[in-house]
Amino acid sequence: MKATEQTLQQIERAIRKITEKFPVKEDASMLTDIHIRVTQDTGELMAFDDDDNEITRCVVEQWIDNKDDDFYDQIVSIIRRCLDKQKALIENMGLLKPYSFVLEDDDKETIGELYVVDDDTVIIDTELMADLDKDLDDFFEKLLKE
Repeated sequence: MKATEQTLQQIERAIRKITEKFPVKEDASMLTDIHIRVTQDTGELMAFDDDDNEITRCVVEQWIDNKDDDFYDQIVSIIRRCLDKQKALIENMGLLKPYSFVLEDDDKETIGELYVVDDDTVIIDTELMADLDKDLDDFFEKLLKE
């Protein structure tokens, strides 16, 4: 699924609303992760803290009634791209590090981590890493031949 410009704007707006709920503070005191829950039938994107308190919600029109079996796999890279675009806001939220953005389905089952905010950890998009195993195997084989 290729995200439309409207979809990207809706996700980015939701991310900004999340960051506004946790403004930058001198000493971050809240310990939480951000749980992004997407409902495939309604297209709703909702964000919650660890205590299941709703932070924000929006409807992504492109996702309404999406019947794709790999829907959640498709939206991971879209949401990651939007999070990465707003990296400066996300990494300066008033939360204790490390914290992460986690994608969940509408049954609250974790699909995967979208973004980790920590000074030592980075999550790399799977599309970027698609052929890494093959590249490493080729590299080691070449080394062994030499």
